[in-house]
This record gives sequence, C-alpha cells and structure tokens, in this order.
Amino acid sequence: MEKMARNNKNYISGRFYFKTDIGRIRLTNEDQAQALTNAAGNILLFVCDGMGGQSKGDFASSLAKKVITESFKEKHKFWNKFSAYLWMKKTIREANNKIYNESLQHESYEGMGTTLTIVLLVHDYMLVGQIGDSRLYLNSQHGFSQISDDQTYVAYLYRTGQISKEEMRTHPRRHVLMNALGNYPAVNVDCKFLKYQNETLLLCSDGLYNNVSDTDIESIIKGNDSTEQKVNELISLANANGGSDNIAIVLWEGNK
Repeated sequence: MEKMARNNKNYISGRFYFKTDIGRIRLTNEDQAQALTNAAGNILLFVCDGMGGQSKGDFASSLAKKVITESFKEKHKFWNKFSAYLWMKKTIREANNKIYNESLQHESYEGMGTTLTIVLLVHDYMLVGQIGDSRLYLNSQHGFSQISDDQTYVAYLYRTGQISKEEMRTHPRRHVLMNALGNYPAVNVDCKFLKYQNETLLLCSDGLYNNVSDTDIESIIKGNDSTEQKVNELISLANANGGSDNIAIVLWEGNK
C-alpha cells in the first residue's frame, strides 16, 4: 500500500510506494524493493536485482533485503553524515558476507549475487550507495536525470569513449556487470552524499529502464496520479513493451 512519512519540522515528509513484478518472460522473480522510515524520521529506499538464475538470484536478493532492513530497524538515529556513511558501508559489507558465505556452504547457491541501489534520506541530504546496474533517478525543478552510474562493461566502454550511447543499447555484452553484491569476499560500493530538497526519487531495476524509455518514465513520474498509481503504470508499460525481465520499483515523492 502507499505510505506517507509524517514527521516534525526536522524530519523529511513525503509519500512512498514500492512493488516488484515478475515480468512476462522470467519464471521466477529475483527482484526486491523496500522503503522504510524509522522513529527519527529517516527514510531508507533500496532495490535489488538478484543474479545467478532461478533460486540463486532470488535467495541472494532476499538475503540482502533482510540484512539491510534489520540493520536499519536497529539503527534509531544517525548523529551526522559520518555515522550514516559508516552504517551504510558496514551494513552492505554484512550483506555481502552473508550472501558470499551462503554460496560457499551450499553448492546450489554458488555464483549467486545481486545488484543494490540504496538511498538514505536524513534531513537535508541523501546518501546513495551503488552496486551493479539498478538505477536511481531524480526529478526536480531542474529536470529528470539519472543519478547513479551503471557498473556494467558497456557503461565502462561508453565512459572511456570506446562506444557511443546508441551502441550501448545493442552491445552483445550489455548485461555484463562489473560489480555485484555477494560474488566475492569483499565488495566495492560507491557511496556519495547529495543535497536533498524534497525531490522525487525513483529507484528501479533494469527490468524497468530496459523496457521503458527515460522519456516515458519522466512523463509518468511528473503526472498527477497518486504515488501508487504511478508505480503501477510504470510496471504495466514495461510489461506492455515486452516485460523482458523482473521489475523492481521504489518511488519516493517528497512534500514540497
């Protein structure tokens, strides 16, 4: 259901809705989505896109969701940016260890992993963590834009000038990840602080943006429908355009 975060003047206020969908091609749903608020009024948003096939990807993303959710519930307050940064790094490291150790103990889970795009909103800033190719978009008075950087082989080729943006869409190795949670004993996570001024945030797996153009995503996000309706419209459009993968979406709309 659509939820509202109501807090005092020092807290962030807004609405969020999250949902996953199996799509039209996959036999299982390996995506996870979550949005939470704690007693201090902090907001946590994240999506995971499991990898490894069938139960592997589902189990990896479920483990990540469980570790992160429980850690956030136990954290009653972030005293400053440094404490928020340490919490995110520590929590992601714990999730990585959990997934990796499970893959060592059970042969059937060998090679599993997951992407992770995570946002922590605290007062007037947000802390963004990125692993893999799930995405964070921001909609503000300055426009609609992708905030996260895809950690894929084709994104690397594009950033280094070896291919064009158009070639990225059809490159044979466009699905190859350069980073994932749970694949190795240690994980490299990109974390960055950004100012937050009640903008709209959209987190999603590649099942959305590979089937729906940024222009269409922006059009729906900027519409007048409810937060829940917007998420359902995005999922419906992704499926209408082929539904080639699982879809995970978290939509946060800050109160202006």
